[in-house]
Amino acid sequence: SVYTYFSAVAGQDGEVDAEELQRCLTQSGINGTYSPFSLETCRIMIAMLDRDHTGKMGFNAFKELWAALNAWKENFMTVDQDGSGTVEHHELRQAIGLMGYRLSPQTLTTIVKRYSKNGRIFFDDYVACCVKLRALTDFFKKRDHLQQGSADFIYDDFLQGTMAI
Repeated sequence: SVYTYFSAVAGQDGEVDAEELQRCLTQSGINGTYSPFSLETCRIMIAMLDRDHTGKMGFNAFKELWAALNAWKENFMTVDQDGSGTVEHHELRQAIGLMGYRLSPQTLTTIVKRYSKNGRIFFDDYVACCVKLRALTDFFKKRDHLQQGSADFIYDDFLQGTMAI
């Protein structure tokens, strides 16, 4: 069924761009009762898995995204303890911990400020946050050769890696 959703919007090139991904995810109903994904969130989802830098996503990347979205949705529903359809600061801390990230309180506060509306993070913004965390962590890990939590970057490399997401 994942292929059915993908193939319904993929062009003849067998790939989807951000607008096609947005249509595909909306039609699939993967967002459940939450608002459909914004075009910006779809763009960064593609960027997270765009290994050939085409701005599009093939079926294998789509399958990887589908699995990640389902995991993030399950995580979101688990930590949304009051069933409000949003997560608050303390719930986000729990969600990020469940994903295996260890962030300082200052970093968590920065994330909440970036992704919340009136202190609440909606599912679309939660997914955008998860995408950024994953992509930036992957970018950093590739450069942390000794796996000690530090890496050297040249400015251009840093910009290319972070602006692509």
